Amino acid sequence: MTETTLPPPRQLRVRPFAYADLPELDRMVHALAAHHGDAAGHSRDKLFADVTGAEPPLRVLIAEFEGRPRGYAALSVLLRLHCARHGMELHHLYVDAEARGQGVGRALLQASVVLARDAGASQLVVATHPDNPEAQAYYPAAGFELWPSRAPRFRLAL
Repeated sequence: MTETTLPPPRQLRVRPFAYADLPELDRMVHALAAHHGDAAGHSRDKLFADVTGAEPPLRVLIAEFEGRPRGYAALSVLLRLHCARHGMELHHLYVDAEARGQGVGRALLQASVVLARDAGASQLVVATHPDNPEAQAYYPAAGFELWPSRAPRFRLAL
């Protein structure tokens, strides 16, 4: 019989955002913006204000992979007042390129589902960039159903 040496198990943990994560979250938000050809226009103070406080506009989960933050999920409340229920939107799901394919995104998505259920959400919604076929294939494989837009959306810059 031959002896086989296995690599040590890789450690992956998903947890809520903590203040010490701010520099890494800032780095990852900039990386996601650059990936989509956008420029991140926030300051660290604004980012911190958006993810902390009694009722923050965003709830952020951090994925620690091999001892350091390597991904994040940002969720926001999605209100449907006329239906007397609410959901959550997965606003961002990001994993560093070096950590992709290691289960980090899957762990963040699973933790996002738990967070949404625990918050009493009736659904979790996610949109993908039109030029991201990998994400468009990933979400249905993870149990999401295609939710066609029923109406045009408009915005007014303020």
